[in-house]
Amino acid sequence: MHAVAVVVWDEVPVFELAAPCEVFGVDRPDLASPWYRMLLCAPGRGPVPIGTGLSVPAPYGLDAAIGAATVIVPACASVGGDIPAPVIDALRAAHARGARIASICTGAFALAEAGLLDGRRATTHWMHAAQLSSGYPRVSVDPAVLYVDDGDVLTSAGAAAGIDLCLHLVRKDHGTRVANALARRIVVPPHRDGGQAQYVDRPLSGSDEPGLGPVLDWARARLDQPITVADLAREAGVSPRTFTRRLHAATGASPLQWLLHERIHLAQQLLESTAEPVERIAHTCGFGAASGMRRHFVRVAGVSPQVYRRTFHNGSAWRDGSAGRDGSAGSDGSAQRDASALAGAPR
Repeated sequence: MHAVAVVVWDEVPVFELAAPCEVFGVDRPDLASPWYRMLLCAPGRGPVPIGTGLSVPAPYGLDAAIGAATVIVPACASVGGDIPAPVIDALRAAHARGARIASICTGAFALAEAGLLDGRRATTHWMHAAQLSSGYPRVSVDPAVLYVDDGDVLTSAGAAAGIDLCLHLVRKDHGTRVANALARRIVVPPHRDGGQAQYVDRPLSGSDEPGLGPVLDWARARLDQPITVADLAREAGVSPRTFTRRLHAATGASPLQWLLHERIHLAQQLLESTAEPVERIAHTCGFGAASGMRRHFVRVAGVSPQVYRRTFHNGSAWRDGSAGRDGSAGSDGSAQRDASALAGAPR
């Protein structure tokens, strides 16, 4: 069973703590079995006072966190406050053992203090990004994104982005089908990409948005067709320059970057949920030839479509070892071997 250690100490904010507890602390055998085993860990065992005058039991010490497969720091009690030295030592030891380390909101400060973000790209709540950058100059702070997946170390922005990050971890471990089912159960969007801007001043879809939202839905419904910036701008009823500016403000991406990500995301869904050949998926997603999709897929996801499918496919045709035309299936354990290659793949 995959052990997820959530590290707490005095006055940890409630919402940031609640997100991993809801995702990993509730057994869901109907979604995946075994599910996760969540360990609430603290420097000293016993009830831990948290924000708003509440307290939570923390039956596990930090030694349990050191031995866990995933360690999550939900948030720091206060930015600039002292982080308990045993917490820093435990994070370093867990990472040295090969654990996956993640933070929510200001929990990034604990990871930075432990040196785990040195030379890495990371994020935190936009209000505290400048302080993280100035206090830890070896960290490449990106204040504009929801979360950053750097393989074995992941960071996220504010409280809601913590839910996105937790679902992202479930998606990496169990695939899109399970993550989407969990998202529906806890009534949150099934997927918000880490590259989306933290502050979105316009809805990305919905009839109340006169330009940007509907045109993105229009494009998603036509990913199999050639789409240009001029096409998008025309659908939005604005100039290409205005559309580009508005899209970047909402998503942090240019129109072509956004289109590429949407096509890759659709390809990932089809690779996971169907036995369609890569050639057909490439056409469905608007890449034309399979070679073009493979090139973009490797650049964005870090692995080939075949490796991705072996690792995340949910269909019985792939579990029983029968292969498709792309030769990507098999029951020889190759999916497990390839999982390590997907540690940093954005999904």
